[in-house]
Amino acid sequence: MSSKAALVFRVAAVAEALSWAGLLVGMFLKHAVKLGEGGVPVLGMVHGVVFVLYVLVSLSVAKPLGWRPKTLILALLSSIPPLFTWLFESWALRNGKLDGPQRLSHGGVGLFDRTPETAAAA
Repeated sequence: MSSKAALVFRVAAVAEALSWAGLLVGMFLKHAVKLGEGGVPVLGMVHGVVFVLYVLVSLSVAKPLGWRPKTLILALLSSIPPLFTWLFESWALRNGKLDGPQRLSHGGVGLFDRTPETAAAA
């Protein structure tokens, strides 16, 4: 279950970051280059939907992934600045926050986990 929750979260985080980037490009073209409305209304709607999806996904995967309240708050706050959801997703992956509490028994890879067995072999 944890690996599916992590996958859904990762997709939502990257989609939210990309929708932010698309909206920023559209706003730049509208205001700086003066190309008119362009796709800003559409990109704004897409970003709004993906933003709400990211918040809902973050709230729903916090328990299966064993997140503490601090991690959940960081995930939610990362949705505000542009591209920070992608940074949070990268940080969470590096620090084992996407593996869940039973990461090795539920398909997690434990890439960055140094257990006594692997530390002795290294």
